[in-house]
Amino acid sequence: MALAGGDARGELVCVTGGSGFVGSWLVRLLLDRGYTVHATVQNLRAARDSGVKRVVMVSSQTAMCPTTADWPAGKVIDDDCWADVEILKKLELWYNVSKTLAEKAAWDFAGEEGLQLVVLNPGLVLGPTLTPAPTGSLRLLMLLLGGQKLDMEPFFVGCVDVRDVAQSLVVLYENPSAQGRHLCMESAVRLVDFHDELANLYPEFPVHRIQEDKQGWVVRSKAPSKKLIDLGVRFTPFDKTVRDTVDCLRSKGEI
Repeated sequence: MALAGGDARGELVCVTGGSGFVGSWLVRLLLDRGYTVHATVQNLRAARDSGVKRVVMVSSQTAMCPTTADWPAGKVIDDDCWADVEILKKLELWYNVSKTLAEKAAWDFAGEEGLQLVVLNPGLVLGPTLTPAPTGSLRLLMLLLGGQKLDMEPFFVGCVDVRDVAQSLVVLYENPSAQGRHLCMESAVRLVDFHDELANLYPEFPVHRIQEDKQGWVVRSKAPSKKLIDLGVRFTPFDKTVRDTVDCLRSKGEI
């Protein structure tokens, strides 16, 4: 997904993936801020050919983890971290491979063509949905609430509210000084923390409690997204995000 256009509020902006989980919130926020929004399927090449000045692209935190061998032990994951594609291939995490390679290709293309590119790397995106049915990350939450154990130890490092993702995209678009990659998470946590918090919030659900912490490489942090915070983004607390998500899923009859 990407946000592209000029640099003046009130003008036309193009949003790829505007009907999706994140895209629908982004379109709503842009319209509230006075933009004229055009939902499109254009890619970076089409953006360049259309004379677009600035593109804000959504990648993923999965393009950052698992880290390469030269990442310093004890250092919090940040915007300089790239996922080790060879490790991802060995683990057969093909979605993660595709997100990592797609972001690398976007950076290569932008550099070759002189396109101003800024990238947002969200963690696991939760929150209420504007779409008729739950999308991938919300269905993952439904599986966890149902007691399933999912193998996310190689790459999970935290969550983010979908409304904060939309806000972050607009902030990056409206701030020409914003450059490079931007990790987008409320906090950096381990999978065992995530499961425990879910179980504590919803004791009526059979959430699996992880007995063995296999994520010693994840350094916990309450503010891993410092670049976005410095730009004015304020992240929704985890418990509110989860409660709003569950309330939304309940209202749709999904749980």
